Amino acid sequence: QVQLAESGGGSAQPGESLRLSCAASGYPFRSYSMGWFRLVPGKEREGIAAIDSAGLTAYAKSVDGRFTISKDNPKNTLYLQMDSLKPEDTAMYYCARHRSSFSPTLSASGYDYWGQGTQVTVSS
Repeated sequence: QVQLAESGGGSAQPGESLRLSCAASGYPFRSYSMGWFRLVPGKEREGIAAIDSAGLTAYAKSVDGRFTISKDNPKNTLYLQMDSLKPEDTAMYYCARHRSSFSPTLSASGYDYWGQGTQVTVSS
């Protein structure tokens, strides 16, 4: 049974950093591409970072240069390092597993399993 569990969310001030983790289980973690998405009430879900099985990454323009996606295959864990946080980064953040191992994609349509989400709030 595939399970994804995010952690690490919380509150931060503008300019601060947070690191999100996503613990995966129930499948060969290293063989699948993974992604991070975020959702703000009233807005469409946004794909912000993705990583494929080879370690290639992709980022949304809104976070490029501030966020870093990475994974630790032996630990079956996906990470999202978020630096220089802005109030507009406030959202519920979700990790997701892609159906394949190929090219990182920010489109949600190719992802088949999702975590329960972790809230990130950035305010002064």
